Amino acid sequence: MSRKVVRLTLDHLEDLAAPCRSCLFWELDPVRRGRVTDPCAEKDAWVSEVLREWGSCGRVALVDDVPVGFALYAPEAFVPGAAAFATAPVSSDAVLLTTIHVDPAHRGGGLGRMLVQGLANDLVQRGGIGAVEAFGDPLGRGGRCLLPVEFLGSVGFKTHRTHPSTPRMRMDLRAALSWKDEVESVLGRLVGAMRPKSARGPAPKATRASRDTLAGG
Repeated sequence: MSRKVVRLTLDHLEDLAAPCRSCLFWELDPVRRGRVTDPCAEKDAWVSEVLREWGSCGRVALVDDVPVGFALYAPEAFVPGAAAFATAPVSSDAVLLTTIHVDPAHRGGGLGRMLVQGLANDLVQRGGIGAVEAFGDPLGRGGRCLLPVEFLGSVGFKTHRTHPSTPRMRMDLRAALSWKDEVESVLGRLVGAMRPKSARGPAPKATRASRDTLAGG
Protein backbone atom coordinates (compact mmCIF):
# COMPACT_ATOMS: atom_id res chain seq x y z
CA MET A 1 0.00 0.00 0.00
CA SER A 2 1.50 3.32 -1.07
CA ARG A 3 0.78 6.56 0.77
CA LYS A 4 1.80 10.05 -0.29
CA VAL A 5 0.78 13.69 -0.06
CA VAL A 6 0.52 15.88 -3.17
CA ARG A 7 -0.45 19.45 -3.98
CA LEU A 8 -4.15 20.21 -4.26
CA THR A 9 -5.22 21.08 -7.81
CA LEU A 10 -8.58 21.98 -9.33
CA ASP A 11 -8.84 18.39 -10.56
CA HIS A 12 -8.97 17.17 -6.94
CA LEU A 13 -12.00 19.21 -5.95
CA GLU A 14 -14.55 16.63 -7.04
CA ASP A 15 -12.88 14.18 -4.66
CA LEU A 16 -13.42 16.35 -1.58
CA ALA A 17 -15.65 14.63 0.94
CA ALA A 18 -19.15 15.89 1.70
CA PRO A 19 -20.02 18.25 3.28
CA CYS A 20 -16.59 19.86 2.78
CA ARG A 21 -17.07 19.87 -0.98
CA SER A 22 -19.79 22.51 -0.76
CA CYS A 23 -18.93 24.14 2.58
CA LEU A 24 -18.14 27.86 2.35
CA PHE A 25 -17.84 28.59 6.06
CA TRP A 26 -14.28 29.90 5.75
CA GLU A 27 -14.33 31.11 2.16
CA LEU A 28 -17.17 33.66 2.42
CA ASP A 29 -18.62 35.98 5.03
CA PRO A 30 -22.15 35.16 6.33
CA VAL A 31 -23.89 37.67 4.06
CA ARG A 32 -22.30 36.35 0.88
CA ARG A 33 -22.85 32.74 1.94
CA GLY A 34 -26.56 33.44 2.19
CA ARG A 35 -26.68 34.57 -1.44
CA VAL A 36 -24.89 31.59 -2.98
CA THR A 37 -26.94 29.36 -5.27
CA ASP A 38 -24.21 26.90 -6.33
CA PRO A 39 -21.86 26.19 -3.39
CA CYS A 40 -19.65 23.78 -5.32
CA ALA A 41 -19.05 26.29 -8.11
CA GLU A 42 -18.30 28.94 -5.49
CA LYS A 43 -15.78 26.61 -3.82
CA ASP A 44 -14.12 26.00 -7.18
CA ALA A 45 -13.91 29.75 -7.80
CA TRP A 46 -12.34 30.34 -4.38
CA VAL A 47 -9.64 27.69 -4.86
CA SER A 48 -8.94 29.02 -8.36
CA GLU A 49 -8.56 32.57 -7.04
CA VAL A 50 -6.18 31.57 -4.25
CA LEU A 51 -4.10 29.41 -6.60
CA ARG A 52 -3.83 32.30 -9.04
CA GLU A 53 -3.10 35.10 -6.57
CA TRP A 54 -1.19 33.32 -3.80
CA GLY A 55 -0.28 29.79 -4.86
CA SER A 56 -0.89 26.28 -3.60
CA CYS A 57 -3.53 26.29 -0.86
CA GLY A 58 -3.98 22.62 -0.09
CA ARG A 59 -2.58 19.13 0.17
CA VAL A 60 -4.22 15.81 -0.73
CA ALA A 61 -3.43 12.44 0.86
CA LEU A 62 -3.40 9.51 -1.56
CA VAL A 63 -3.53 5.83 -0.68
CA ASP A 64 -2.73 3.69 -3.71
CA ASP A 65 -3.32 6.87 -5.75
CA VAL A 66 -6.88 7.26 -4.41
CA PRO A 67 -7.64 10.57 -2.55
CA VAL A 68 -8.62 9.80 1.04
CA GLY A 69 -7.88 13.10 2.81
CA PHE A 70 -7.06 16.75 2.29
CA ALA A 71 -5.99 19.96 4.00
CA LEU A 72 -6.84 23.55 3.03
CA TYR A 73 -4.90 26.66 4.11
CA ALA A 74 -4.52 30.28 3.01
CA PRO A 75 -3.66 33.78 4.27
CA GLU A 76 -6.44 35.32 6.32
CA ALA A 77 -7.15 37.83 3.55
CA PHE A 78 -8.66 34.93 1.57
CA VAL A 79 -10.58 33.56 4.57
CA PRO A 80 -13.25 36.09 5.64
CA GLY A 81 -15.07 33.48 7.70
CA ALA A 82 -12.28 33.65 10.28
CA ALA A 83 -13.39 37.09 11.41
CA ALA A 84 -16.34 35.53 13.26
CA PHE A 85 -14.17 34.15 16.08
CA ALA A 86 -13.41 35.90 19.34
CA THR A 87 -9.74 34.93 19.04
CA ALA A 88 -9.35 36.50 15.58
CA PRO A 89 -7.43 37.92 13.83
CA VAL A 90 -4.72 35.52 12.76
CA SER A 91 -1.16 36.73 13.40
CA SER A 92 0.31 38.84 10.60
CA ASP A 93 3.13 36.34 9.96
CA ALA A 94 0.86 33.29 9.81
CA VAL A 95 -1.22 31.33 7.32
CA LEU A 96 -4.55 29.90 8.50
CA LEU A 97 -5.19 26.16 8.39
CA THR A 98 -8.94 25.90 7.86
CA THR A 99 -9.67 22.26 7.14
CA ILE A 100 -8.21 18.80 7.54
CA HIS A 101 -10.36 15.82 6.65
CA VAL A 102 -9.41 12.15 6.46
CA ASP A 103 -11.83 9.47 5.33
CA PRO A 104 -13.07 7.56 8.42
CA ALA A 105 -11.85 4.26 6.98
CA HIS A 106 -8.28 5.62 6.91
CA ARG A 107 -8.12 7.44 10.25
CA GLY A 108 -5.64 6.48 12.91
CA GLY A 109 -2.85 5.75 10.46
CA GLY A 110 -1.02 9.07 10.54
CA LEU A 111 -2.46 10.63 7.38
CA GLY A 112 -3.51 13.77 9.27
CA ARG A 113 0.08 14.23 10.46
CA MET A 114 1.35 13.67 6.90
CA LEU A 115 -0.96 16.42 5.63
CA VAL A 116 0.30 18.86 8.27
CA GLN A 117 3.91 17.99 7.47
CA GLY A 118 3.21 18.47 3.77
CA LEU A 119 1.72 21.92 4.18
CA ALA A 120 4.46 22.96 6.63
CA ASN A 121 7.13 21.89 4.15
CA ASP A 122 5.39 23.90 1.42
CA LEU A 123 5.31 27.06 3.55
CA VAL A 124 8.91 26.67 4.73
CA GLN A 125 10.10 26.41 1.13
CA ARG A 126 8.18 29.56 0.14
CA GLY A 127 9.83 31.65 2.84
CA GLY A 128 8.47 34.79 4.47
CA ILE A 129 5.85 32.87 6.50
CA GLY A 130 6.43 32.45 10.22
CA ALA A 131 3.72 30.05 11.32
CA VAL A 132 0.52 28.14 10.67
CA GLU A 133 -2.46 28.94 12.90
CA ALA A 134 -5.84 27.30 13.37
CA PHE A 135 -8.96 27.82 15.47
CA GLY A 136 -9.40 24.80 17.70
CA ASP A 137 -12.32 22.99 19.27
CA PRO A 138 -11.42 21.98 22.86
CA LEU A 139 -14.26 19.47 23.07
CA GLY A 140 -13.57 17.77 19.75
CA ARG A 141 -17.16 18.14 18.59
CA GLY A 142 -16.21 19.04 15.01
CA GLY A 143 -18.82 21.79 14.85
CA ARG A 144 -18.36 25.07 13.01
CA CYS A 145 -15.62 23.51 10.87
CA LEU A 146 -13.11 23.62 13.74
CA LEU A 147 -10.23 21.22 14.25
CA PRO A 148 -10.00 19.32 17.57
CA VAL A 149 -7.46 20.88 19.93
CA GLU A 150 -6.23 17.39 20.82
CA PHE A 151 -5.35 16.71 17.18
CA LEU A 152 -3.68 20.10 16.68
CA GLY A 153 -1.60 19.57 19.81
CA SER A 154 -0.50 16.14 18.62
CA VAL A 155 0.92 17.52 15.36
CA GLY A 156 2.88 20.44 16.81
CA PHE A 157 0.43 23.26 17.50
CA LYS A 158 0.42 25.17 20.79
CA THR A 159 -2.20 27.49 22.25
CA HIS A 160 -1.44 31.03 21.13
CA ARG A 161 -4.57 32.77 22.42
CA THR A 162 -6.74 31.04 24.97
CA HIS A 163 -10.53 30.85 24.81
CA PRO A 164 -13.03 28.39 26.35
CA SER A 165 -14.52 27.36 23.01
CA THR A 166 -12.34 28.69 20.17
CA PRO A 167 -8.66 28.97 21.17
CA ARG A 168 -6.26 30.03 18.44
CA MET A 169 -3.48 27.48 18.01
CA ARG A 170 -0.08 28.08 16.40
CA MET A 171 2.73 26.00 14.91
CA ASP A 172 5.98 27.94 14.50
CA LEU A 173 7.62 27.13 11.17
CA ARG A 174 11.06 28.05 12.52
CA ALA A 175 10.82 25.02 14.77
CA ALA A 176 9.72 22.90 11.81
CA LEU A 177 12.66 24.20 9.76
CA SER A 178 15.10 23.52 12.62
CA TRP A 179 13.78 19.97 12.92
CA LYS A 180 14.14 19.47 9.17
CA ASP A 181 17.77 20.68 9.22
CA GLU A 182 18.61 18.44 12.18
CA VAL A 183 17.14 15.39 10.45
CA GLU A 184 19.05 16.13 7.24
CA SER A 185 22.27 16.58 9.24
CA VAL A 186 21.80 13.26 11.04
CA LEU A 187 21.02 11.47 7.78
CA GLY A 188 24.13 12.99 6.21
CA ARG A 189 26.31 11.71 9.06
CA LEU A 190 24.74 8.26 8.84
CA VAL A 191 25.32 8.06 5.10
CA GLY A 192 28.95 9.14 5.61
CA ALA A 193 29.48 6.54 8.32
CA MET A 194 27.99 3.77 6.19
CA ARG A 195 29.91 4.60 3.00
CA PRO A 196 32.53 1.82 2.46
CA LYS A 197 36.15 2.91 2.46
CA SER A 198 38.30 2.12 -0.56
CA ALA A 199 40.23 -1.09 -0.03
CA ARG A 200 43.23 0.45 -1.75
CA GLY A 201 43.32 3.61 0.32
CA PRO A 202 44.07 7.00 -1.22
CA ALA A 203 45.23 7.08 -4.81
CA PRO A 204 49.02 7.40 -5.14
CA LYS A 205 50.44 10.66 -6.40
CA ALA A 206 51.44 10.58 -10.01
CA THR A 207 55.22 10.48 -10.66
CA ARG A 208 56.86 12.36 -13.48
CA ALA A 209 57.22 9.12 -15.39
CA SER A 210 53.59 8.24 -14.98
CA ARG A 211 52.51 11.74 -16.04
CA ASP A 212 54.64 11.43 -19.14
CA THR A 213 53.08 8.06 -19.94
CA LEU A 214 49.53 9.43 -19.54
CA ALA A 215 50.31 12.49 -21.59
CA GLY A 216 52.04 10.62 -24.36
CA GLY A 217 49.43 7.90 -24.76
